[in-house]
Amino acid sequence: MSELQKDNIHTNNRIRPKQSRSASFILIAALSLLLVAAAYCGYRFRDLAYEQKHIKEDYSLSNNITFGIFSVDRWGDKISAVVDRKVKEFNLTKSQKADMQQEVEKQLHGMVNKAVAEVTRPQKGLGAKLKKLAFNTFVDVKEIHALVPSFSRTIVTKITSPKSLKKLKSVATGKLDELEAQTYDRSNETISSVEHSIFQKYKVDNANAFEKVINSKLDRIKDLSYQYAIGMTACILIALMLWLLLRKRVDSEVTLFVISLLFAFILLAVGVSSPIIEVDARIKTLEFALLGEKLVFTNQVLFFQSQSILGIIGTLIEQPKPDAILVGILLMLFVVILPLLRLIARGLLVSCGTLLGNSKFIRFLAFDLSKWDMADVMVVGIAMTYIGLNGILKSQLSGLNIDTEALKVVTVNNSALQLGFFIFVAYVAYNIILSSILKRIDEQNGPC
Repeated sequence: MSELQKDNIHTNNRIRPKQSRSASFILIAALSLLLVAAAYCGYRFRDLAYEQKHIKEDYSLSNNITFGIFSVDRWGDKISAVVDRKVKEFNLTKSQKADMQQEVEKQLHGMVNKAVAEVTRPQKGLGAKLKKLAFNTFVDVKEIHALVPSFSRTIVTKITSPKSLKKLKSVATGKLDELEAQTYDRSNETISSVEHSIFQKYKVDNANAFEKVINSKLDRIKDLSYQYAIGMTACILIALMLWLLLRKRVDSEVTLFVISLLFAFILLAVGVSSPIIEVDARIKTLEFALLGEKLVFTNQVLFFQSQSILGIIGTLIEQPKPDAILVGILLMLFVVILPLLRLIARGLLVSCGTLLGNSKFIRFLAFDLSKWDMADVMVVGIAMTYIGLNGILKSQLSGLNIDTEALKVVTVNNSALQLGFFIFVAYVAYNIILSSILKRIDEQNGPC
């Protein structure tokens, strides 16, 4: 072999390691950027999920059925408004005035007949007999009855004059206010305090403005949540594609796998801490007919609750019942702690750490403990719980639906699985992929 060929071979051998190091550096940098992007998307997604939860909690408090349909004050306000409006709009028609005149004439004729009967009845005393004689002599009963229609018209005209009607309406309104005060249930101050606090928080003055602001905020959060969820998922899919493209490069598989584990940690952290299920049962509309008008209550919240996996665990542990505490501890162990330990063990096993990389305990955590990792079981459990709970709510709410002329009630079940649940599902699927990759690496390279 010539000296020139030997020099070329030597030069190529020096260039390849440098190229390999450069490629590895670029790969690590790209994966690190993807990891940072996924972590940021996960952080923003979780923040938005809790912002949505707090907004809906405020809305459910403001529209709680206790402060609406179950409040005597609310009913009193609505009934008072209808009656007051009817009183103010009250005016007699011609036919009503004619009917009133007939009734007045009837009463006047009756009074005349009663007075005549009283005077003309048999008398005993001399004075009484003289009064009776004078009455029969000078009083013509028929003439009095003939004057009754004229008197009736005068009375009806006086009563139905604008000034008299105004006085009557004032009396009726005063009596209505007095009756309303007697049915006061002392909840109005609480309602006003809660509404004022919530309206002030969202910088609105009334319920309609509050409704618009809430809907606008929830629409914005929904759009952003989808964007961040898609962004986080896209980062992980890109990392998996890089793994697929570079699967034959043994020198890069440890780096790829360790960073892949960090992606899994992000999915796990976001999945267990974000709300996964929302239970929202409400009376959409209640219409009650009164005096030809409808008293309407809208969006009366019967029950609202939104929980994450960690929230469910915390609620169980806080219960005074030992069995609930035990279930909470087991969920914490098998759904959160063990998956986290397995991620750490996989990283140590692949990186072949000096102290722990080849430990039997680490291999046990990474491989044999998979049957105790209940994350996949939790996914099925949440799905089945949602299906069962949703069915029960629909059945119970359908029994409240009423549609009659006097009363109409329409209920709605807004319960739904939240995006946090699907992030947790993504973690479970991603964890299965990592398990298969780890087995391939272990079979290929053997123990450390």
